[in-house]
Amino acid sequence: MLEGKAVVGETDMLQAMQQEALGLAAKALDVFDAAETIEIARFIKKGFDKLYGQGWQCIVGRDFGSFVTHCHGCFIYFCIGSLSILLFRGAAAGGLEAEATRFVALETLKA
Repeated sequence: MLEGKAVVGETDMLQAMQQEALGLAAKALDVFDAAETIEIARFIKKGFDKLYGQGWQCIVGRDFGSFVTHCHGCFIYFCIGSLSILLFRGAAAGGLEAEATRFVALETLKA
């Protein structure tokens, strides 16, 4: 595992989800060498898919930029040593339309 403690840069996750993300990252770094960034990302992503459902994306590296759309409460960016980890659940426009349709359908049932 990389020396040092995880430092959370940005997040909108609940504390419990943040702890899961940091815990999975620590486990991944115990299993994989820090240079195996794809394997680390896969490990964290699959862990979150299993815990919280499909649709999670994970980016691991030392130098990257990002601009992503994510579901509310499903974003964390943190560093462990020189390794940066971005974990989020993507939000698609189709998903928003489906949500709106569901609410319209519920209101129709109430009428």
